[in-house]
Amino acid sequence: MSDSLFSIVGPVMVGPSSSHTAGAVRLGLLARMLANQPITHATFTLYNSFAHTHKGHGTDKGLLAGLLGFNVSDERIRTAFAHADEAHLPYEFLCDTAPNHYPPNTVHMALTLADTTTMTLIGHSIGAGRVRISQLNKHKVNLQGEMPTLLMIYTDKPGMIWQVTKTIAEAHINIATLHCNRQRRGKLAFMTITLDDALPTDAIDTINAITDVVMVRCLNKLPD
Repeated sequence: MSDSLFSIVGPVMVGPSSSHTAGAVRLGLLARMLANQPITHATFTLYNSFAHTHKGHGTDKGLLAGLLGFNVSDERIRTAFAHADEAHLPYEFLCDTAPNHYPPNTVHMALTLADTTTMTLIGHSIGAGRVRISQLNKHKVNLQGEMPTLLMIYTDKPGMIWQVTKTIAEAHINIATLHCNRQRRGKLAFMTITLDDALPTDAIDTINAITDVVMVRCLNKLPD
């Protein structure tokens, strides 16, 4: 399929498919926010429909464009490969066509970060440009980028949820949803809180200073 199909410019996106192109961009943007530092290498493993149609629908360009910080309406999506080379971001795309339990449009991203650590995530494009991250570093999550979101990795212990929600309340921010899971009692746990508004910097610093907090990310709502 020629590049001309990918180059169709709609009112809010670049690309022929909201699921395969715009969704891919938004998944890349979420990964960029979660990394919170420069990405030095990216490996994308594509599954199901993504694996079969990624070149014609621009899924590969969309994922790279999102990692580079481009929005869904940015015409630079068309030339994302060249922009990644200019940014010295090595990348590779793998296709896994074996039977699996994933939804149709699924990608696994393995990212190497500037501090030499790695981050892995599994993301899905679920239609009309909407996306979902279902796994981050082997933790089950449900991150969609439709609201400001606080993500935390911490050591499971009594009072942790209270300390976090107390800080949010003191910032006069309302909680929309809260989800926690843990490896097992007393081990690493993961908390995802969607908020009506983004947390101020001092509240994020207070949460980050709580004993046994391993990682804090406060993600803004994805741009439309």
